[in-house]
Amino acid sequence: MAREELLDPSPHEGDDDLDADERARSLEAAADGGSDVDPSADPVVATLRPRTLDEFVGQTELKRRLSVILEAARRRGQAADHFLFAGPPGLGKTSLAGIVAAEMGVTMHVTSGPALERPGDLAAILTKLGDGDVLFIDEIHRLSRSIEEVLYPAMEDFQLDIVLGKGPAARSIRLDLPRFCLVGATTRTGLITGPLRDRFGLVARLDYYEPEDLRAIVVRAAAILGADIDGGGAEEIAGRSRGTPRIANRLLRRVRDVAEVEGDGRIDAATAREGLEMFGIDTLGLDKVDRSILTALCARFGGGPVGLSTLAIAVAEPPETVEDVYEPYLIQQGLLIRTPRGRVATAAAWHHLGMVPPPSALPGATDPSLFD
Repeated sequence: MAREELLDPSPHEGDDDLDADERARSLEAAADGGSDVDPSADPVVATLRPRTLDEFVGQTELKRRLSVILEAARRRGQAADHFLFAGPPGLGKTSLAGIVAAEMGVTMHVTSGPALERPGDLAAILTKLGDGDVLFIDEIHRLSRSIEEVLYPAMEDFQLDIVLGKGPAARSIRLDLPRFCLVGATTRTGLITGPLRDRFGLVARLDYYEPEDLRAIVVRAAAILGADIDGGGAEEIAGRSRGTPRIANRLLRRVRDVAEVEGDGRIDAATAREGLEMFGIDTLGLDKVDRSILTALCARFGGGPVGLSTLAIAVAEPPETVEDVYEPYLIQQGLLIRTPRGRVATAAAWHHLGMVPPPSALPGATDPSLFD
């Protein structure tokens, strides 16, 4: 159970090592209960976010399930059930949280797992929620265990447990909370504890987007930004966006800059291609670091196998960055393989770099045995 700090989320003794200004900003945001739009978010990105399920492109099955759940909640006059959205960054988890609030006609309060340092931080937000409001917690897998203990009865019974006093004189009281909808977002589903995950009414994983969906997203974003783009330009940008709307929107803004500065402002296939090449994005959506990893594998180490630490040193990146940020997309594209002996470049990686693969990298080749 949470103690007196639930009633006063101010810093306690022993916190002198914390940055006072940063702590004050965090507590002020928590006490404020959040807002309809995350104040730290890019205002341009915020304007590109879809506001309704009809505006949201892609994720067809998930949209259908959400539509049914939200419509049922509206007909019953109740708050929507709790949702957990999982998946890689940039696929629309935050946008879906805003859509849930908009579809239900309620306010969305925004916070994140790292921002909730004490049970009092969460209690300050919970006590300011209105009936049916949406509480969005980004990176929910980073909540501490003490925060989760406060969250369990709030999610299940809509009650907040508080312990007043200490020692033998301590007593427990329980405060009623309005029925609210918790929407959690995570990029690491495996780090969420079982008891927390089981309290969500819907656990959904967002998939990477098809090129046709990304093309529609680029066209919609261009209309909002006032950019003149044709089908060829949208297709060129969509094809290099790694299946991620956030990347598609970012590439669109950069291509728009090139079109306005070095062209007539119109984005066609040639202009999009020129702009993307200027910013180092190739036909597969690989950037400079992606190509450096493949080049190090093929040119320096003969295609591998190479250990993660050695590969990271070769490209001057931390091992965890190579493993968590760059390797997943290279593996999805069939350019790299993780083996027990290390990383190995595929024949597709050699061809993409314009190099001739060795016989060992060709399909059907087998690894030599220990006695060869």
